Amino acid sequence: MAIRPLHDRILVRRVKEEDTTKGGIIIPDTAKKGDLVLFGKYGGTEVKIDGEDHLILREDDILGIIE
Repeated sequence: MAIRPLHDRILVRRVKEEDTTKGGIIIPDTAKKGDLVLFGKYGGTEVKIDGEDHLILREDDILGIIE
């Protein structure tokens, strides 16, 4: 199934907890699409797409892009 967020919304897939170190640094795998972003813990609306959990967030909810 494909979904296209409207207006200022974006679709986000959370990084699994085991992909982070103790200090909170994200260890990206080489196959990730798009940017890694930082957002508030309780932001967005949870949706399930093809059995995988995602969030739909407002663009204003994004705190930063991890480089």
